[in-house]
Amino acid sequence: QVQLVESGGGLVQAGGSLRLSCAASGRTFSRYVMGWFRQALGKEREFVAAISWSGGSTYYADSVKGRFTISRENAKNTVYLQTDSLIFEDTAVYYCAARRAYTSDALYIRAEDYNYWGQGTQVTVSS
Repeated sequence: QVQLVESGGGLVQAGGSLRLSCAASGRTFSRYVMGWFRQALGKEREFVAAISWSGGSTYYADSVKGRFTISRENAKNTVYLQTDSLIFEDTAVYYCAARRAYTSDALYIRAEDYNYWGQGTQVTVSS
């Protein structure tokens, strides 16, 4: 079992930055692919970014590529999402997700591929 707790959300002006964190419980965090998803009001949950268990592979949605950076510290059981150059359309609840993987470069981008989810953290960008 893995429990995930997100933090770092808040209200920010357009052009600003936030660093989201996701703290995970469990001894095998280093063997989990981690992903970030978001859900805006009235919209479906969408993929944002994913990182392999080694941290060596990452993947981003086109809408955030070049502005967001996903990273992880396995020693701290934590994954991060650095969000820069925020725009109004980035306003959403951001969720982190985890899935056990068996190869160091595995990545998943579909929500249904993930087994564990956090409760979410709200990011609001004012225009």
